[in-house]
Amino acid sequence: MRLWLAVLLLATSASTMAATRVVSLAPSLSEIVVELDSADLLVGVLDGGERPTVLKDLPSVGRYGQLDMERLLSLKPDLLLLWPGSVGPGQRAQLKALGIPIYVAEPHSLDQLITQIQDIATQLGRPERGVQRAAQLGARLEALRQRYRRDMLVPVFYQVWDRPLYTVGGGQIISDALAVCGAHNVFADLDLPAPQVSVESVLQRQPQMILATDQAQLDAWKTWPVAQGRLLLVNDKGLERPSGQMIEATARLCELIAPDR
Repeated sequence: MRLWLAVLLLATSASTMAATRVVSLAPSLSEIVVELDSADLLVGVLDGGERPTVLKDLPSVGRYGQLDMERLLSLKPDLLLLWPGSVGPGQRAQLKALGIPIYVAEPHSLDQLITQIQDIATQLGRPERGVQRAAQLGARLEALRQRYRRDMLVPVFYQVWDRPLYTVGGGQIISDALAVCGAHNVFADLDLPAPQVSVESVLQRQPQMILATDQAQLDAWKTWPVAQGRLLLVNDKGLERPSGQMIEATARLCELIAPDR
């Protein structure tokens, strides 16, 4: 009974202090709020790509790296949801100086993503939705890990861009998605989220698969010996948005990498 009462008091306290005017400073964070059935709390969003339909009429506070500080302040937010990469260092310092509560989300793994979704629900005063969503996502993620588990991970190169050539480092969440699928990012030893690499360094690491989101970029590898491996088109933007939908995007990635599992 005492434990139940403590949980109830914590939930009540969280709801009392919950934000009612939220500005999301990343499309992935806006998507998380929508997934938590809490779009009614959003008063502004940072744009980057197509918005969920339910947010189409919300005021914009700018785009990636171009935050309109005056517009943001006019919305009188009592909570900012921030992905650090969406706002430059100078404006991040300005935001901190404003004294508005800020929740920073930068998950490096799918488990961290699920935890942060639950944390955001608590910030919004709807912790029960976060618990439910986290349980669903956690169960799905564990099922994927069990299905695609391998004793020997398949070495893969994940290409982000070709001119110059960019990939993902070990701390980038896509690298963790690859691991769930029984694959190993050949550049997982690099700390930068999106390191620049050379064709020669890719060849030296001998990936058995190359993945890219553009067919022309994949075709360019056909002139190199690595073409004897598999060149796979990742026709899915869901991996680029660390929100709850990324778990299903990972499932589709796994089907691409290991269709026989």
